[in-house]
Amino acid sequence: MKRIIRKTIKILLPFILGSAILYWMYRDFDFQGMWRFMEKEMDWTWMWLSFPFGILAQAFRGWRWQLTLEPIGEKPRTSTSVNSIFLSYAVSLLIPRVGEFMRCGVLHKKDGVSFPKALGTVVVERMVDSALILMITACTLLFEMRVFGIFFEKTGVNIGDFLGRFTATGYIVTAICGIAALISLYFVRKKLSFYNKVKATTQGVLEGLMSLKQVKNIPLFLFYSIAIWASYFLHYYLTFFCFDFTADLGVMCALVTFIVGSIAVIVPTPNGAGPWHFAVKTMLILYGVDDINALYFVLIVHTVQTLLVVALGVYSWIALSLTNSKKQIL
Repeated sequence: MKRIIRKTIKILLPFILGSAILYWMYRDFDFQGMWRFMEKEMDWTWMWLSFPFGILAQAFRGWRWQLTLEPIGEKPRTSTSVNSIFLSYAVSLLIPRVGEFMRCGVLHKKDGVSFPKALGTVVVERMVDSALILMITACTLLFEMRVFGIFFEKTGVNIGDFLGRFTATGYIVTAICGIAALISLYFVRKKLSFYNKVKATTQGVLEGLMSLKQVKNIPLFLFYSIAIWASYFLHYYLTFFCFDFTADLGVMCALVTFIVGSIAVIVPTPNGAGPWHFAVKTMLILYGVDDINALYFVLIVHTVQTLLVVALGVYSWIALSLTNSKKQIL
């Protein structure tokens, strides 16, 4: 009974947290006005042009995964690897973070890949991605320091004034997001420690972790790693041109808000709903975007991109359902 209660809380809490933040942000929002805006003032061409990069970002992740699995004797099919990634992102909309375990399960079921080894390579991927994000963040902050200085000088805004624009609720939301992120990391650690209790699984995870040292084509691995984040960024950046109020903000503004949004999704809510909206909206306001327009941007962009994730998840589920396992083929 306790186990069921814990699982229920773990499933419901992300939805409650995300919904609470969204309610606070949009409680007085004019949704009819947003529909009129979408019909008459948005340039949907750029939204459609952004879709291939959203698909490519996940495809590159599937191709990179194959590279890390090959040195440890695991050779999943390309289609299975990519479709498992599509499905993992869609499933994570329902239960945050569970997608990482599901994609390992898909490879195990369809292509006989060792679950522990696959899990180890996922950990490696996350380490590489974290390192890349940290590098991008450091470079962006370095280059944007001057821009922030000019902005504050021309507008007469200082950090104290900016922070003063936060309401008490805003500070509470920020604190809750931070606490939720720490709780999420705690549960991930517990999940991994559970696997570490099993000797065979521990060995498999360690083999997966060591796979990076044995990757045969390091330049291709690096290319895939960079291409993943370049695709994610272009998937996001092209949406700037859908709106008059963001079209001229420039690539550095897009990069700053992209990084802030990427960090915000650490908070365990479905596809970062709530924390992502809050973080990106706050940064857009810093760059001079009107409060209502910032709300339009984050709600429309996040919703459309989430629908793309859902569509890819449905496609992959159908494709995997029609895919025979390697054992059946043999």
